[in-house]
This record gives sequence, C-alpha cells and structure tokens, in this order.
Amino acid sequence: MSNTTRLLVDADACPVKDEIYRVGARYGLKTIIVANSWMNVPQSALIERVVVPEGPDVADDWIAEQVTASDIVITSDIPLAVRCLAKKGSVLRPNGEEIDERSVGMVSAMRDLMQGLRETGTVTTYNPSFSKNDRSRFLSALDTLIVRLRRKAALAQSLPSSSETIHRAFPGDVP
Repeated sequence: MSNTTRLLVDADACPVKDEIYRVGARYGLKTIIVANSWMNVPQSALIERVVVPEGPDVADDWIAEQVTASDIVITSDIPLAVRCLAKKGSVLRPNGEEIDERSVGMVSAMRDLMQGLRETGTVTTYNPSFSKNDRSRFLSALDTLIVRLRRKAALAQSLPSSSETIHRAFPGDVP
C-alpha cells in the first residue's frame, strides 16, 4: 500500500473538478480523473486522465480496484463509496459531505428510500441544485481530509514497527 495520498475523481458528473485541480496542485497530490469519455484537464504532471470504456459502472470498477487506504475518492455514487470504504479509502461527496463507516449506512438507506419513492412516482426530482455553499463546504472538507490523512501517515511513519519495538525491562520482569 502506498502512503502517498491521491485524489481519485469519479468525473463524469463531478461539479467540482476545477476545485480539485487547485487543491491537488496546492498539496502536490496526484489527481486521477476517471470518466467514460475524453475530458479536457489542465496540463500538469500531477493530473492523469483515465478514459474507461463505455458501460455501466466501468469507471466505478476502475476506481474501486485502484483505491488504497491513503486515497481520497470524490464521488456522489453511493455503491462506489461503499466499495471504496471496504478498501479503507476515504470518500468525499462534491457537496462536502464525507462518507465514512459511521455515515455510510444512513446514506445508503436514504439513497434506497429516494430511489423507491422515485420509482413509485412519489418524488420526481433527483438532487437539489448545486450551490456556492456546497462548493465552499467541499473545499473546506477536502482540505481537512487531506490534512488528516497526512497527519495519520506521518504518525504511522514515526511509530516503530513491531519488528523495531524496544522492550524495556521493568522491575519484576522475568528475563
């Protein structure tokens, strides 16, 4: 597993790509844009464009196969979020909501409820419109998540591994 944080973006309908590029550049993070079609991305050694074949969940499959515990996945797709959490990746929605082990159950249940309501015709809208507050919340949440992952990685590097553990004798220890 790599200790370097990457940003994996489910890019087809992502409204915060420009913000992701800026934050990724500021922190020097590899940013991988995954989509079913060619997308224009800024020229940068830190940005990689991955075009997957057309088909249901092909981009999601690619992201779920690549994600590691040090990565941040940006997606609105709840099933993809569940798959990434299973591999210990971090997940952030474009509205700034982090999906983690504590919230994934509620988010999944709400998704299923809304899907059922749409299928019965009770609810006809899918998502509220994306606002400036959502964009601002996303930027703040992404920054916070990156800092948290970096601290976690730094702490992991500073702790001795089990093979380096030093045993100090205490009075009463049996040699």
